[in-house]
Order: sequence, then structure tokens, then C-alpha cells
Amino acid sequence: MSKKTAIVIGAGIVGLATTRALATRGYQVTVIERNQRAVGASIRNFGMIWPIGQPDGVMYERATLSRRIWLETAAEAGLFHDQVGSLHLAYHKDELEVLSQLASIYEHREYQLIGPTEALQKNTSLVSQGLLGALYSAEEIIVNPREAIGKLPSWLTEKFGVRFIWGVAVTDILFPVVHGGGTTYRADEIYVCTGEDFETLYPAEFKALPLTKCKLQMMKMAAPANGQRMGPAICGGLSLLHYNSFKASPALDGLRKRIEENFQHYLDLGIHVMVSQNDAGELIIGDSHEYGP
Repeated sequence: MSKKTAIVIGAGIVGLATTRALATRGYQVTVIERNQRAVGASIRNFGMIWPIGQPDGVMYERATLSRRIWLETAAEAGLFHDQVGSLHLAYHKDELEVLSQLASIYEHREYQLIGPTEALQKNTSLVSQGLLGALYSAEEIIVNPREAIGKLPSWLTEKFGVRFIWGVAVTDILFPVVHGGGTTYRADEIYVCTGEDFETLYPAEFKALPLTKCKLQMMKMAAPANGQRMGPAICGGLSLLHYNSFKASPALDGLRKRIEENFQHYLDLGIHVMVSQNDAGELIIGDSHEYGP
């Protein structure tokens, strides 16, 4: 009995994740990517595997499943992955109150509310002045997105026989046929895994969906000269307003009010402060979210 076939359009992280999911289910997969390699947000990001950001229920279950898949795949494909965990820092009393409540609410996740001394032991690069405490989670993992997105296609080919077609822009889909680069491709199932291609291939459907474009800005800094590893990824108080899991804290409204009164322009640009460190020791610092119409 022949395998079911699938075409995946786009070799960014969404396309590669879809490809893996299909391949593990026995599909013969062909991936078509318009560029010679993946570009864009798939390689320009923190590399954070971040379960702490998701509330209990379906989204947290999905996040922990993603974490398990990353660990398995990174081990098999030889990808850098650092199980450093995370520290959410409190430099104001309202931030500490939120973290204290979250430690209690998510006790089943084994988060720890720790004092300044223990936080500095976990991450010696923290600013000690004014530090009141931190919420520590052991779940978070850092990967190097450029390395991962670069290596995963070869691993998918070797393990599952996935075929990659690079430098071909898909121009039309008339199911079950895909047109691109003067060639036609056929498959039982077709997955469009890039917003850019979805917008051009299905403009009416794209326009009808409740989607908002977002431009992210972050900065990569050179590795410390002394080779220092920072330990857990760190987040400041603004990040407590960014992730849905933190909405469970009754004290969050008070924190939001203070920030709105003093830093509304930060909220308008979706700014919050996070830092991760890749395998080369480089620090990724960010980020802002500029939302389109």
C-alpha cells in the first residue's frame, strides 16, 4: 500500500513542524520553499521554548508537548538545547505580589518564588540593586533558531525521506496540484505554512480572517569576553503583562495600572524585556511588537 503524500509550502519553523508531524504519521512529504534557506522570524528570535507563558488547559498541554518534541528532536538531530529554565524578576512590590500569587496558583508546575540571594546564585549577571525576588521555573529551554532551522531539513530528509525543493515560489494551488517555478506538483494533502504565501495565494480568505500583522524588534549582543554563561533566561516586570498565563494573578490589574500611568508608550509598542543566551554566548535582548492595522 502506497504512502499518503503531502506538500508543505514554507520551510520555516511552522513548515518544518508540520513536516515532522506528517512524516511521523507515515506521509511522504515534499517541502517547497521560495528562498534558498529559511529566513525571517523563524531564525530571528529568542530561541525560547516557553511553557511558562501558557495558562493551564489546552495551551499549556500543547506547550509541554512542544517542549518534549524539541528535546527529542534536538537530541536526535544534534541541536544545541540548553535546559536553563527562566527567572521572572521583581524590582517593585507589585511585581513581587504577582509572582507570589503565580507561585501559589501554579504550584502543580513546581515554580519557586525565591529571594534575591538565590536569584543571583542562579544568574550572576542580574542587577542586584533593588531586586526583591524572582519566580523560577525549570521548564524553559533555549535553542539556537538559526542552527535549528538550518539543520532540521537534513535531519528530516535522513530520518523520514522528506524531499526539499528550495528557491521555488508557489504561484497557484488547484487542489491537488501545486504550481511553482514552471513545474506542477501533486499530493493528497497540501499545507500552506507561511503567512507570506498564504496572503498571496488566498488573498480573499486572508483578508477575511481576524489577523493582525506584527513587526518584532530585538537585538543580538556579542558574547561576554570572559565566556560567562548567564544561566536561566530572564524577564522583567513588563513581561508579566505579556503572557496569558500571568492573567491568573488577581494582583496583575494593580501592576498594569502603575505601568499604564508611567510607561504607556511601552505598552503601545508591546515592549517587554527578556534576555536569552545561545550556544555561542551571544545575548538576545528584546523585544517590541509593532502592530499593523
